[in-house]
Amino acid sequence: MRIYRLLSAVWSAKSRSLSVALVSQGSFSVVRCLSTSCPWNGRRKGSQYDSVDTEKYSSLVHSVVSSKVSYRTPASLEEEDGQLYGPVVKSKPAAKGTEAKTLKNIVPLLNNAKVLEQQTVEAELPPPMRIALRKAQGRPAAPSVTRILQHSMPLEQAFYLERWRKRMIGELGEEGFKEYTANLFRQGNQFHAALEAILMSTEVPEEAEAPAGGVCGYVQSVQHVLADISGVRAIESAVTHQTLQYVGLVDCVAQYRGKLCVIDWKTSEKPKPLLHNTFDNPLQVAAYIGAINNDDNYGFQVEDGLIVVAYKDGSPAHPHFMDSALCLEYWTKWLFRLEEYLEK
Repeated sequence: MRIYRLLSAVWSAKSRSLSVALVSQGSFSVVRCLSTSCPWNGRRKGSQYDSVDTEKYSSLVHSVVSSKVSYRTPASLEEEDGQLYGPVVKSKPAAKGTEAKTLKNIVPLLNNAKVLEQQTVEAELPPPMRIALRKAQGRPAAPSVTRILQHSMPLEQAFYLERWRKRMIGELGEEGFKEYTANLFRQGNQFHAALEAILMSTEVPEEAEAPAGGVCGYVQSVQHVLADISGVRAIESAVTHQTLQYVGLVDCVAQYRGKLCVIDWKTSEKPKPLLHNTFDNPLQVAAYIGAINNDDNYGFQVEDGLIVVAYKDGSPAHPHFMDSALCLEYWTKWLFRLEEYLEK
């Protein structure tokens, strides 16, 4: 539109000269004779483009207009980028001090003094062990696995936990939140009591069958998992890692699909279909495995784990099996958390 207006102005100017048509041998050419009074030949106004360094961009312009087919190569493109944007600024090297941490005290998960037993016939097994957790007499009490994990929790995980706590207090109030957590703790105890009764082949306690505030849904949730469990070796039994000096209370040690496992029963109001949804539970299981293997009270070794997440509405529980390689991986992570706790 702008060019059209300029052309119209030129053709309508009084100072425009006439064009002469020359005809030769059946063809013609047009010659335009412009007078010195033509506004195009006059001194034009300055433009912001007058200061452009044309030599700097000459090669770039030439590459664009010289051919319909681009002959650009990676080298020419790099040269053009350098002309347009300047030299490439390389990123700074990683700061020092970010090297991976190393363990100060490497303790193996398995105990060479013990032998990994093969699958045993259930009829040959002794009654499940149940060692009470006792406080130390005359010496400082060893820290529990739960305490160590709580006091070495990563900042991000602690942030989300605190945000959840504040949100729940905002919805329920201080007293309501206390009642809510107490109810969760009570249901957890009832659920474990019901599982103990089932695994010990006794009747389920009446409190576990109570529909109001009971745990029937949780028990129903784990039925398909219980069908794969046999050869129970320990239930609600205390363990002590005699080298690292920490204690814990193991939910269950039994065969799961032919593998001797430390089994940890969990309840949840939300689905946890993946292992990482269970947060620190794999570390807890690995810590218990290491403790059993280094506790003289237990004449066997364990190298696998199982986390079972049960749901109150009775929907099928999610069993998360941890093989020996995965348990070893989480054992290393547990050792880091233990060192962090001891350094505080």
